Amino acid sequence: MLKNLVTKNIMLISLMILSMTMTSSVFGDEELIINGSTTVLPIAQKVAEVYMKMYPEVSISVSGTGSGDGIKALIDGTTDIANASRFIKGSEINKAIENGVFPVAHRVALDSIVPVIHPSNTVNDLTMGQLKDIYTGKITNWKEVGGPDKEIVVISRDTSSGTYEVWHSLVLEKERVTNKASLLASNGAVATAIANNEHAVGYIGLGYLNKEVKMIDVNGVTPDAETTRNGKYPIARDLFMFTEGWPRGEIMNFINFLVSPKGQKVVGEVKYVPIYSI
Repeated sequence: MLKNLVTKNIMLISLMILSMTMTSSVFGDEELIINGSTTVLPIAQKVAEVYMKMYPEVSISVSGTGSGDGIKALIDGTTDIANASRFIKGSEINKAIENGVFPVAHRVALDSIVPVIHPSNTVNDLTMGQLKDIYTGKITNWKEVGGPDKEIVVISRDTSSGTYEVWHSLVLEKERVTNKASLLASNGAVATAIANNEHAVGYIGLGYLNKEVKMIDVNGVTPDAETTRNGKYPIARDLFMFTEGWPRGEIMNFINFLVSPKGQKVVGEVKYVPIYSI
């Protein structure tokens, strides 16, 4: 009888422990860390805000340090999700594998890189060739492209930026940017610099457009959701989130929400392009 009582008590304790474990996993606080591209930052911030309202037990920390830094953080194990405005490089994949990390790409949105100038500038359209010549230093005065007789102040992103990588490939055709260019660390910094300089030119993601900067058409095409998705705008790209292996648990839930119709609607609300028509 004593043996039966002890057995029942052990079973009861085991059930209590199991119940506590299940309660902790279902209702306990979950924390996600998201780091990387400043282009993807507005998407991650807004989607995280919506997600945390839906699931108050989840805490999400979002920061923007650049695509390269985000992927490095994933490799180092200091972030759950790495935002990137470009695809992962072969050298980064090799480094990840060396560290036992296997990055998986998730396409979460589309974007166009938009040339921007001060609103007072009369230029409305530039060709890809003109943009290349401006950024390589062959064109140095706005009058050469139909603007005022003023020297062009070239503003670019730093080389760790995914936006720079795409611009360097598609616009500069991998030629070196002029050594007179100012290199800035974020989309927001570029937008602010353009707003404060009547003679400057820069480039930013669609989500950073505001009334203080003027968007320029490229090859006669205006960057918007339609021209980005159908490929008519020449400086378009995919935006990614990378995870370590195929995501599980809360990371999987967050990614699934982001690519769902409700999540893609949020993408559109922050002025980026959903990966499919909603």
